[in-house]
Amino acid sequence: MELAEFLLENRAEVTRLIGQHVSLVLLSTVLACAVGIPAGLVMTRSHWFEKAGLGFANVVQTIPSLALFGFLIPVPAIGGIGARTAIVAMVLYALLPIVRNTYAGIRGVEESVLEAGRGLGLTPSQLMWHIQIPLSLDVIMAGVRVAAITSVGVATIAAAIGAGGLGMYIFRGVASVNSTLILAGAVPAALMALMVDFALGRLEVHLRRHKRS
Repeated sequence: MELAEFLLENRAEVTRLIGQHVSLVLLSTVLACAVGIPAGLVMTRSHWFEKAGLGFANVVQTIPSLALFGFLIPVPAIGGIGARTAIVAMVLYALLPIVRNTYAGIRGVEESVLEAGRGLGLTPSQLMWHIQIPLSLDVIMAGVRVAAITSVGVATIAAAIGAGGLGMYIFRGVASVNSTLILAGAVPAALMALMVDFALGRLEVHLRRHKRS
């Protein structure tokens, strides 16, 4: 009851913080896809890049999010206090599931299917675009879903470096030992994660149907 009253009384601020949170998640996920999917494709062609790329992504995942924000703040061009540093950190965190699933999806295409494509005269690039990527789309989308949901959680920590978002309420609540404030940040963030998962799940179903048609 207290939570509902708080959200209603502060709806303007709640709406603003939700908007900031959505912007952080959306931008970081799009950038992570723009980097991670091509990286995953390149990794299937280069053994050295495969080891280096997966190794880097795995190392980033072991760094606590708050510590990663701290490491990035003094870095020229991408550091500082605010949303820019938060987005860079969120992109780094989102890379592993996207890169790993893209790599696994492409590698998982059966060799007999590729041989059939080569028999039709397809070049390696044509095999990639017309056979491997369409057949691995489900696996790639699963990685994107994990990355997006992870970004919703990491974005709450971004409030610690002035990036805004629903984490502002969580940090205020922790500082003042106010459970209503903590819930005001945590509950909408949890609902957002569920909505993101549902939306990307529907997109995955649509792409699967389009692929079959």
